[in-house]
Amino acid sequence: MKLRQLAAAVATALISLSLAPQALAAPVAEAPTARVAAEPQIRYRSLSIDGVELFYREAGPAQGPVLLLLHGFPTSSHMFRELIPRLATKYRVIAPDYPGFGHSAMPPRERFAYTFDNYAGLIGKLTEALGASKYSLYVMDYGAPVGYRLATRHPERVSALIVQNGNAYEEGIEGFWDPIKAYWKTGAAPEREALRWLTSIKATRWQYSNGVADASLLSPDAWTVDQALLDRPGNQEVQLDLFYDYRRNLPLYPVWQAYFRKHQPPTLVVWGKNDAIFVAAGAAPYKRDLPEAEIHLLDTGHFALETHGPQIAGLIDEFLARKLPAQGAR
Repeated sequence: MKLRQLAAAVATALISLSLAPQALAAPVAEAPTARVAAEPQIRYRSLSIDGVELFYREAGPAQGPVLLLLHGFPTSSHMFRELIPRLATKYRVIAPDYPGFGHSAMPPRERFAYTFDNYAGLIGKLTEALGASKYSLYVMDYGAPVGYRLATRHPERVSALIVQNGNAYEEGIEGFWDPIKAYWKTGAAPEREALRWLTSIKATRWQYSNGVADASLLSPDAWTVDQALLDRPGNQEVQLDLFYDYRRNLPLYPVWQAYFRKHQPPTLVVWGKNDAIFVAAGAAPYKRDLPEAEIHLLDTGHFALETHGPQIAGLIDEFLARKLPAQGAR
C-alpha cells in the first residue's frame, strides 16, 4: 500500500512539473553583463589616386576630428598599429602608405617619379577624397617633408602638428647624413651603391634598436615586416631614389619655418633623444618659430612609438583635448 501511495505521489509531482516547466528552473540570479570598453576597430582600405593604389588604415568616429598619421622610412602605416586604437575613441585616424611602402602600389620607376613632392600631392588628394578637409598632422621622419608640404600648400587645413623625430632644421642633421650628402653632390653610381646597405636587415633592425634602453620592449614584428617589403624586387631602387630626392627638402626648411612663424599651429614635439638619424638637437629649434610649442624628449631612439607608445598616445590625447576646441577643428 505504501509503495502504491509513493508511486502515485511521484507521478502527481511529475505531471505537475510537466504542466509548469518554469518550475524546473532553479531561482539562480542572472550573471551581470560584462561591461568592457569597446576598442575601435581598424579598417584596411585602398583608394586609387591619379592611377596609383594607395593603402590606408582608418579608425574612429566618422565625424570626429581628423588625425593624419604620416610614416617614415623604412616602415609604413604599420608603425601606427598600436597608436591608432589608442586615439580612435575620439579621433578619426587616417594612416596612409606612400607608393613603394607598405601595401600601397609600387609603380615602375619609369612611370612614376619617387619624390616627396609627388607623395605630398597624392596624400593631399587622398585626404580630399576621404572628406578630410581639416586635420591634425602627425609627422615622423619622411612624414615631415610630406606633411610640411601639405601644410604650406594648404595651411587652412592644419589644426595642429604632432612632430615625432620629424626634422625641419639643419641642427637635426649630423654625421649619419654624410654619405647621403656625398650622393647628393654627385648623383653618381658609386655614391648610390654606398647607400644600399640602408635597405638591409642589419640597417633596418639598427634603426629600431639604436638608442633604446630596454630592447625587450621592441617587437621583432616591426623590422621583420619592414624588411619583407624592402626586399620586394625593385624596392631598393625606389628607396635609393628617395635618398637622392631628400636633397630637395633642406632648401625648403626656411619655407617651412616661415609657415610656422606665420600660422603658429599648435605644436607638440615628442622626440626620441637618442636618435642618431634625426638627432635631438633638431627638436629645440621648433621653439624659435613656435614659442608655444610643447617639447618632450624621451629616453629612446628613432622609432619612439615602439618603446613609448602609451606615453606618446597620452601626450597627444591631452594636447589635442586642450588645443582642438579652441581651434574649432573637426
